[in-house]
Amino acid sequence: MITVQRLSRRYGETVAVDDLSFTARPGAVTGFLGPNGAGKSTTMRLMLGLERGVGRTTFGGRTFLELTDPVRTVGILLDPGAVHPARSAYHHLRMVASGAGISERRVREVLSLVGLDDVRRRRVGGFSLGMRQRLGLATALLGDPAYLILDEPVNGLDPEGVHWTRTLLRSLADEGRTVFASSHLLSEMALTADDLVVIGKGRLIAAQPVQEFISTYTRAEVMVRTPDVEALLARLGVERVTARREGLDTVIVDSLSADRVRELATDTGVWVRELHTRESSLEEAFLAATAEAGQHNSGAYVTQRREPEMRTA
Repeated sequence: MITVQRLSRRYGETVAVDDLSFTARPGAVTGFLGPNGAGKSTTMRLMLGLERGVGRTTFGGRTFLELTDPVRTVGILLDPGAVHPARSAYHHLRMVASGAGISERRVREVLSLVGLDDVRRRRVGGFSLGMRQRLGLATALLGDPAYLILDEPVNGLDPEGVHWTRTLLRSLADEGRTVFASSHLLSEMALTADDLVVIGKGRLIAAQPVQEFISTYTRAEVMVRTPDVEALLARLGVERVTARREGLDTVIVDSLSADRVRELATDTGVWVRELHTRESSLEEAFLAATAEAGQHNSGAYVTQRREPEMRTA
């Protein structure tokens, strides 16, 4: 387990990380989320002892600086551009492997795993962002570590690369490793992560499983399509249920289960064409949770059209 205890970091009068504590469990992908300027990168650097601050982070009970074999224990991807541009991918990995006592065979294995074996002799300076990202992942995986700390691992990757990375992270977690990864791609994180750590302005907002986070910060709605909209709204009014009309033949019901809505429709003789629970997305939950924590809160470019709410009380 990765255990983060009361991390703090100030830059003059600015508090970048503020008394932050959380855990990341083995066998799971923990997504690390926050608006721009929330302190995610600073937190990850503090976790690894690359920034001076207050607090402590342990990997299985030891800090990164206490590890006797760090490359084989913690795989790190913080900056895919942190490679000498004149070196080839192969020689970059050989340099890292040599310092950690890792074989040349393992170098070829990880190059093949990330899809760079065919270009292993090319200079990194000629790599695209996506190729440098793959090399960063290869470097993180070189020591076959139990822990992975990855900052924006899908940045610059094409759709195939994003899908490959998602599959890789899930397989690594399924092997019992602890995977801690930040990302701005919320739709991708919804598919990849088991747990979330969400911060804003350097402070912890939430640390919980993905679905629990979505349920905490949003509300599920029941959507009903029926030609008898007025009859259904009238019955819901009798039951003092909040609902609104959406379009010509749809009613959106709040704070009531789909089964109960179906019962009320049946009792009223309302013909239902379609009925299902409309779950909120991770993006909606994230925006709700971090509404007051963004560094730059943008106004809408155009006035958004809002359907009139019909309160049938």
